[in-house]
Amino acid sequence: MKKEKTFDGKKSDRMNQHFCKWYFVFITLILISASCNKTKEFDAEIEGIHYINNTPIRIGIKDGKIADIQKLKKLTNEDDAIFIAPGLIDNQVNGYKGYSFIDIGNELTLEGIKTITSGFWEVGITTYIPTLVTSYHDIHLKNLKLLATAKKDDETRGSIAGFHLEGPYVSPENGFRGAHLLMHVRKPNWDEFMELYDASEGNILQTTLAPEIDGAFDFISKCKEKGVVVALGHHNASSEQINEAINQGAVIATHLGNAIPNYIHRWNNTLWPQLADDRLNIGMICDGFHITPEQIKVFYKTKGSDKIIMTSDMSPYGGLTPGFYFNAIGDTLELKAEGVVMYPANESLSGSASPLSKMVGYVMKVTGCDLADAIKMASTNAARIYGLDDRGELKQGMRADLILFSLDDFTMNLKKTIVEGDVVFDSSIQN
Repeated sequence: MKKEKTFDGKKSDRMNQHFCKWYFVFITLILISASCNKTKEFDAEIEGIHYINNTPIRIGIKDGKIADIQKLKKLTNEDDAIFIAPGLIDNQVNGYKGYSFIDIGNELTLEGIKTITSGFWEVGITTYIPTLVTSYHDIHLKNLKLLATAKKDDETRGSIAGFHLEGPYVSPENGFRGAHLLMHVRKPNWDEFMELYDASEGNILQTTLAPEIDGAFDFISKCKEKGVVVALGHHNASSEQINEAINQGAVIATHLGNAIPNYIHRWNNTLWPQLADDRLNIGMICDGFHITPEQIKVFYKTKGSDKIIMTSDMSPYGGLTPGFYFNAIGDTLELKAEGVVMYPANESLSGSASPLSKMVGYVMKVTGCDLADAIKMASTNAARIYGLDDRGELKQGMRADLILFSLDDFTMNLKKTIVEGDVVFDSSIQN
């Protein structure tokens, strides 16, 4: 006869304790593994203060893109609180570091373009639009082809968004023409433009023209169909002509407040209609020299942060050591440490040498706007207008083009620049 088994409560308790112990270990290992895998799923992680809402965040970067944005209760190192914002976007750059996009001074080369690009990374500009002003047609053709090659080069990391053709279809009138050479100014010619467009491999993003010139309205309409942004600049158009140009597709005014004579009619001038039309975006050179603080205030109050693009209109002398230089025709120019190029012969402006990173703090100081609006005017709005849907904001899936900086007494002190997820500038190393 078999002996019946009796229930051993103590043994059962020991088994339960044993099971719970190993179950706890198992779950712990799973959590550790998950944590390790999460860390491994990012190529890099950075912490900082979000430029819009001032909250601590951690950004995970994978394959050159923003893969994750996590809100934090506090930063790992609260003593090193720095802002994180999208890289700055400059829509009007004539050259940099001694190189010009129309061969003023040094002839443009592929290495020269790479020097310009890396130089901009050092001041927080992760995207820029090389600008070719009125010049010889052959120079435009040659350099647009070269720029198209540079745009595709791995070393420029997608920082060249496209090209801006400023002229040659601008006003021939003194004052409105600005520094554009009269000998090259002419009426819009679609066949000529398409030759340049093809040379650029379809990368002309913007053209600036005078809407009062014969053929301008038809030209604007064709540009719109082609997807080219049309800007009004270096012009003396009437209110009616400006309105019709906007009807045909013009969307922005190039460096408003500049390229006009010192003395204009108090009512009938180019400023009022461009400020009054809510459809028109405006570009502003906020370097403290090209337009006055009062102008900046009025422009900001009229257009608001959604309709303004800050631009440097950078001179080829920008980024060089302050001092005296000779231009293409032998005139003496002075590059000042304050970030402006002067023509000593008549004490007039000859160009800008201030990067957008300087203008961010200045526009905040002058207008009272917050950092979020300043970055919007220095990055986000340009991305929107030029269809650069992969940059200009801190969002998952965007290019990891980022700047890390402190803001001290309205001065942006750049710590790091990140392009496509890689650190391309680090102040702790450079300095």
